[in-house]
This record gives sequence, C-alpha cells and structure tokens, in this order.
Amino acid sequence: MKVTYRSIKKRGLWGFSALFLTLLSCDKSRLEPKPLSFFAPENTFNDPDGLRATLIACERNMRYEWYGDNPPIVTESIFSDIAVEGTTDKSGPAQNMNLQITPDAQLNSTDYNKIGWYWLEGYKGIKYANVAISRIDQPTYSSEQEKNEILGAAYFHRAFRYYRLVHQFGDVPLILDEVVEPKLDFYSTKREVILQKMKEDLEFAEKWVPVVTDKGTVTRGAVSHLLTKVNLALGLFDDAIKSANNVIDGGPHKLMTNRFGINQSDATKNVIWDLHRPENKSLATNTEALFLVIDRLLIDGNFDGGIQSMRNAVPFWHNNVNTPTGNRGTIDTYNIEIDQVNKYGRGIGRLRPTWYSTHSVWDDKNDLRHAPGNWMRMQDLVYNNPAIKGKDTYYGQNLRLRTDAGALLTIDTIRCWFDWPHYKLFIPDPERVQAAGGHTDWYVFRLAETHLLRAEAYFWKGDLANAAKDLNAVRERAGAAPIASAKINIGTILDERARELYYEEPRKTELTRISYILAMTGKPAYNGKTYTLANFSDNNFFYDRIMEKNNFYNKGVKTRHGDEYLISPYHVLWPIPSATIQGNSKGIINQNKGYSGYEKNVPPLTSIPQ
Repeated sequence: MKVTYRSIKKRGLWGFSALFLTLLSCDKSRLEPKPLSFFAPENTFNDPDGLRATLIACERNMRYEWYGDNPPIVTESIFSDIAVEGTTDKSGPAQNMNLQITPDAQLNSTDYNKIGWYWLEGYKGIKYANVAISRIDQPTYSSEQEKNEILGAAYFHRAFRYYRLVHQFGDVPLILDEVVEPKLDFYSTKREVILQKMKEDLEFAEKWVPVVTDKGTVTRGAVSHLLTKVNLALGLFDDAIKSANNVIDGGPHKLMTNRFGINQSDATKNVIWDLHRPENKSLATNTEALFLVIDRLLIDGNFDGGIQSMRNAVPFWHNNVNTPTGNRGTIDTYNIEIDQVNKYGRGIGRLRPTWYSTHSVWDDKNDLRHAPGNWMRMQDLVYNNPAIKGKDTYYGQNLRLRTDAGALLTIDTIRCWFDWPHYKLFIPDPERVQAAGGHTDWYVFRLAETHLLRAEAYFWKGDLANAAKDLNAVRERAGAAPIASAKINIGTILDERARELYYEEPRKTELTRISYILAMTGKPAYNGKTYTLANFSDNNFFYDRIMEKNNFYNKGVKTRHGDEYLISPYHVLWPIPSATIQGNSKGIINQNKGYSGYEKNVPPLTSIPQ
C-alpha cells in the first residue's frame, strides 16, 4: 500500500530561506546579504511539485479537525442533537451558549471551544488552495491531465472549506485569488453565491481528478460526494442525485458488507468492527473509503499526540464511581489485574452524548453498531480498584449506577456515566501508559454517507421509495431491519446519520444545511412547522431539532459547577470573531443576527466581482 502524506518541511518547498550576513572584514561589499537559495514563489511554483506542496498543506491541516485534545469535531457535535460539552468541573466550556458564545469570547481554546479554529483554518485552507489555483499556469506540465488534476484538487480543497464556512457562519468573504499583499477591505458575500461558485469548480474537478490515487489525496469519489452536499445546499436535488450516482454507481466504491482486514478471522468481531480498525481504513480492499486523512505512528509529519478519541469521547469512568459499600470502585492505573485503561481508554468525558444518541435513536436490537462488543455500556465495566480487592465484595463485579436504596454511586452522571461506540473510538495507543487514542487514519468521506445524502435528495423530491433504498442499504449492512418508505422523513434520515456517522460527520454543519433547505423550500418538517429565510436566525429547524432531542438543553440541566445548558435559535450560525471584523478596517464583514455588531451590517455581495 502506498501512502502519500509528505511533510512540507521534508520537501523544502514551502516558505523562504533565511538571509545571512557574513561579517568578515571592513569591506562594505561583505555587508551585503547573500541569499543561500531562492525559494521565492516565482521559483518554487515553476514546477508542478511546488503546487502539489500547497495541496499537501491542505491535506495536513484538514486532519486537525479530528485529532488532539478537544478537537474541533467536538465543537461541531455539541452544537447539535447528539451531544453536549461534558467538562463539568469549571465554568467556561460551551454549555451555556447564550453566555459563552459571543464574538469577543475565547473562541479557539482547548478549554472552551473551537469555533474560531474553524474560521482561521477555513481561510488558511482557502489560502493554500488559492496559491495553487492562481499560479496554475506557472509551471510546465507533462500533459493537460497533470495540470487539471492539480487544479481540480485545489478546487476541491477550497470548496470543502467554503462548504463548511457558509454553514457555520453564513455569509462570509469570498476570496478566489492568492492574496499577495495586506488587504483590509473584505466584504461578506451571500452564501448562495459562494455555493454556486463552488458547484462550478467541483463540476470541473469531477472531470479531471483521478478515480484512484494515493491514500490521503483527493479522489473523484470525494469530489462527487462534496458536490452532492453543495447541490443539496443549493436546493438542486436532481443534480444531487446525479453527483451521488457518480459515486455509488459509477466507480469502484461499494459498501463493505463482508469481513476484511486485520481481525477478519476473529469470529467474535464483525464488519462494523473491521470498518473502523486503524489498519483497515486505507486498505485497497476497503472500497467504502472515499477520502481520508492520514496519521501513522512513526511516519514523518504525523500528528503529535494522535487522535485522542478515547480521551475526548469516553466517559470519566475511572473517577468518582463508587461501589455500593462506599469505596472508590474504579481506577485508571494500567497493568493491574483488571486493566480497563488499555482495553477501553482513559476518557475524561469531554464529549457527552445525549440520551437520544445513546438510547432512543437505536430502534433495532440486532443493529451491530449498538451490539455488545461494538457498543459499550457503563454496566459492562467492572470495579477494578486493587485497593478494595479482598475488602469489598463488589471488586470485579459490573458497575452499578445506584444502590438498592436508589442512591447515586457517582457525583457526576454527566461526565462519568454514559454509553459509547467502542468500535469507533477505540484506537490502540502504544505511546501512552494511559491510553487516550493513538495514531490512525480517519474517514473524511465514506460511501455510507453518500447513500444517506442521496436518500435525502430523493426525500426532498418526494421519492420515498428510492430514499428508503439508500437509507436501508446502510441499515442492512449493520444488520438492522429496513424502514418502510412511508416512514422516511428528514428526521429518520438524521437518525441514521447519528447511528452511522458519530464522531465523523460535522453534525452542526449538516443540521444547519438541512435547516436552510427547509427555509428555502418552505416544505413542512416532520414536526409540522414551516420555516423561512426571512427570520432564519429567530425560527429554524436547527433549534427545534435540538430542543426535541437534546435532553440537556431542553430540561434545564446544570453542571455540578452550576452552569446551565442553554442554546438559542440564533446559534444556527456562529459568531464571526470580533477581531476579524475590527481588523478589516476598509471593508465590512457582517456579523450574524443574535450577536453584538449585527446592527452594523450592510447588504452582502450578491455577485462575484470581476
């Protein structure tokens, strides 16, 4: 298997060499700077590999969304129906959104949230892509195919960032060229204009990007998958079906329905387990993978610290859980008689799933995604504290939430007691004695989501029979019974996304996209309500869905530190960081409704300036 994940530093193509002054005598000529090399843009990008280096930067930075402590994907999840921020021992994390989420708040911190990360990294990715796009005619190519492959991949990366930005922040500045000098006169462009431009670019890329290429680089399937999302966002449902067909029916990609990979001969496992093993994601035999980010132990350019999925999304099970006799029952020491740290990971419960995503969404007891071995319940863990062995009869027995009299055995059910998808979050971690989640490739797009996107497109068109076929392809692979076509609605599609794509999909982005579609079309949602764009930030499906499904925001739950879980309709769009608006002194970047600064808005641009 060939893996392409090359560090910019190793290739020496990104940046400029330093200038050194050599002072050897009083001769003035010796005071003149003598550059050792000329890695200036005019030289670096004379070669196709120079442009490819900018795409490697895009690929590298894309990875950061899922990796490290409190990665940005956690922020996407807590602004949704599937999860909340579980850090309960201090104020500051995003729990009371009305209080914590403001334009001048801390919006890019491991201790708070990563809203600002999406803004900064979104435009950083756009910057890298724009270098390749703006300089595409500079090198000499071996063929038109070579040139357009690079251009198509750059279009993909730019479109990927803009698709996310317009569903996180709404109308944002549209930058289509390399910025080569300071610029302080940006203006917001209407969301639909940006999406239409991204659609045009992706349709070009779809013709030129290779069907099969090195792992971690852009494939044609990934282009068509992203184009399907953009088509849906524009309300072009026939186009969305066509672009999804190009992935599902027109290429080498198929759902993985048979056992494969490293644990293939282990009869206690199943295809769902196989699909999410680190060793299996980039295999040539894995026909479901459309686009991945690459992270491997001991390879140049890997992410320092790995994915840490267990630290972020597994409960804080090793602390504050007592036996019914009052002793500390669990401990995170490794290499003890009952070592649960290496088996399940040392979690801190940062990403706390809702009752909806751990219980009520699961509608079939045969669903492998929720089956013992793949899915972990707190009661599957046991009391493992060596200090109580021989002193407490509960040592080695399964955990209990309450005593027989009904008293809680943990002081924090938010952070310390919830179920989780072990098959997805468990990543062996040989670098730490307390496993947090090591190095692994990760899916950005895979075919299961393409099926659910096509199901959604069919649903919007009223073709429930075909919508059911796509949705049931995903269900049946997991061993769940099919859903009748008459029961298909946007809620059942969102339910299947929650079952299939936890810790993969950007849930907030997709909820906002669907909310825009309902507001654009005026179609009634399954809750009987209709929505409009005119008052999008005041009345939207995003908020109604969260209040229906999220048992923290809709019940006034408070952390043990006293912070209440609150969210409002205007959180359908995030605040533009105030520093960005204030620093743009010669233009106007609009703020979203509900946040300070909105009163200074001007109409967004409705066309692309020449």
